[in-house]
Amino acid sequence: MYIEELELKDYRNYHDLTVTFENNVNVILGENAQGKTNVMESIFVLAMAKSHRTSNDKDLIRWDTDYAKIKGRLQKINGSVPLELIISKKGKKAKFNHIEQQKLSRYVGNMNVVMFAPEDLHLVKGSPQVRRRFIDMEIGQVSPVYLYDMSQFQKILQQRNNYLKQLQIKKQSDITFLQVLTEQYIEVAVRVIKKRFEFIQMLEKWAKPIHSGISRGLETLSIQYKPSIEVSEDTDWSKMVTVFAEKVDTLMQREIDRGVSLIGPHRDEIVFYVNGRDVQTFGSQGQQRTTALSVKLAEIDLIYSEINEYPILLLDDVLSELDDYRQSHLLNTIKGKIQTFVTTTTIDGIDHQTLREATTFNVRSGVMERVK
Repeated sequence: MYIEELELKDYRNYHDLTVTFENNVNVILGENAQGKTNVMESIFVLAMAKSHRTSNDKDLIRWDTDYAKIKGRLQKINGSVPLELIISKKGKKAKFNHIEQQKLSRYVGNMNVVMFAPEDLHLVKGSPQVRRRFIDMEIGQVSPVYLYDMSQFQKILQQRNNYLKQLQIKKQSDITFLQVLTEQYIEVAVRVIKKRFEFIQMLEKWAKPIHSGISRGLETLSIQYKPSIEVSEDTDWSKMVTVFAEKVDTLMQREIDRGVSLIGPHRDEIVFYVNGRDVQTFGSQGQQRTTALSVKLAEIDLIYSEINEYPILLLDDVLSELDDYRQSHLLNTIKGKIQTFVTTTTIDGIDHQTLREATTFNVRSGVMERVK
């Protein structure tokens, strides 16, 4: 798949932009704070209905305006389809093929993107929350059911935490209602955990050979999902529910004392190992970067294996963060295979045929113009 045309209306620093792209590598050049990343972000938001940079949708709306609009024309195997997302202070409206989607979980997944930005290099060494957010967003692209389950989990988690807080401060005393909430909580949490196990297995399958290639066969990557209960990918559904229920039972008084849910998908962790050693703790910066790059490139193959189309790749100011060898490996991987957007202040010093043959745009003060 590839995006043929993008329209922005009052998005960030863009008042009105219409631009067409080629189904190859599109390089967006410009100094810092001119709007390069805003274009990249808008493509991501059009696909995911949320930003990778902010959780506050109001940040996406141009100063002193009421709403922002992103429109795109997407070319897929079965033809060209329009997408539209309107972001206002009241919420979001999403249309796919001119039809408004009542739930965003039905909209997300029609357009698939893989974003690789400097902050993704912190995927390995950052907090567990960074890694949980990563897998939630990636699974959501290929599984609308997972998006729905995660939404349900967040609602029940909030309800449960609120009630635990009420019990903590003695405003409530009815344990029966907590038990009802807990049953619902366990049911949806197990669905999330099951899907995460499946995803991590697929991700490792695709990332392992990529990492081996980048490391010239010297390193073996493995990825492990560690939920906050004692289960594995081989644990069946009913056993997982039982283990979860028993763990909650032992922790319930502590949860009431603290006013918060102590186990669940919001407490889980993903660990990356190189040659059997935890990369976050024992890996060099080079190993951490190779792991992050391998995982991002694996996403491309994973999405293709699920939907039979390559996603759109967004490389936001990341080439300058990689050494020549990793740059070459990345550019060789994408060459002629996937529509790619690259933002950078300059391509000087990056001697690669893929960039020399790319379509190039200049961005200055919220104006974007095609150079070649």
